[in-house]
Amino acid sequence: MTRPRSQWGALHLCDSCAGGGDRRRHQNAKRPSTFLLLASQLLLIACGNAPQPAEKKTAAVETPKPVEYVHVDPATAGTIRGKIVFHGVKPPRKPIDMSSDAGCQKEHAGHPAYDEPIVTGKGGALTNAFVFIQSGLEGKKFEPAENAVVLNQHGCMFEPRVLGIRAGQIMDVRNSDAVSHNVHPKPTNNYDWNQQQSPGAPDLQHKFPRADVMIPVKCNVHSWMRAYIGVVDHPYFSVTAADGAFEWKNVPPGDYTIAVWHEGLPEQKQTVHVAPSATADINFTYR
Repeated sequence: MTRPRSQWGALHLCDSCAGGGDRRRHQNAKRPSTFLLLASQLLLIACGNAPQPAEKKTAAVETPKPVEYVHVDPATAGTIRGKIVFHGVKPPRKPIDMSSDAGCQKEHAGHPAYDEPIVTGKGGALTNAFVFIQSGLEGKKFEPAENAVVLNQHGCMFEPRVLGIRAGQIMDVRNSDAVSHNVHPKPTNNYDWNQQQSPGAPDLQHKFPRADVMIPVKCNVHSWMRAYIGVVDHPYFSVTAADGAFEWKNVPPGDYTIAVWHEGLPEQKQTVHVAPSATADINFTYR
């Protein structure tokens, strides 16, 4: 018996519906596993077993190594000594006009001050020469100096005119006058500074952290005031006095370059060898 077309259509429709129902049942069969997975993750979080973010590693801070200072062996230490002389023609000294400041002029009443860049002693011994080891000590660090050096302003002049100091050593700037000054060093390897200092004011304390040869110093109030500071990073230096002599003990054996600076003369250099436990003599002559 042949069914009407409408019945066949209904059958196809029902088959289609039946197939859709099977797919939905299949999809619903997968859902419990998804729910179980979510539930297990929540349980892990609640129990504190959830994956933790990776800890950031902090870079270890290295403790700075202590400075290793040179300790010269007294059993092998040597000595460098010498003398500096001038046998040339000295420029004439010039009187200083202090009329711009009555207080300075009063300090020199009856005994005027002179500008005398080259001063010599007996036999032409050169005063105010700064002599030092210029090379040969590279890589060696020496214990810092503990005592302070003094740059005084007295009679509207700097005293001393030439000063030697260690890098990092304290310099006390003193005003012994009844007038104000303004100290102004002009370094090339350190910071420039200038500072006013009234009469009776406390000493000014300053340091030069790095070697610097030479540092001219002026007073911004009194144009004739001049001084020079030699800064080195070791203890082997001198400013010659009236005898022009210098001597350094406790020098490590080795080869060195010795340099001489003077405000009115060209620089001189010589090399010297210091043997263990020996004395090396070295002299300089200006003409």
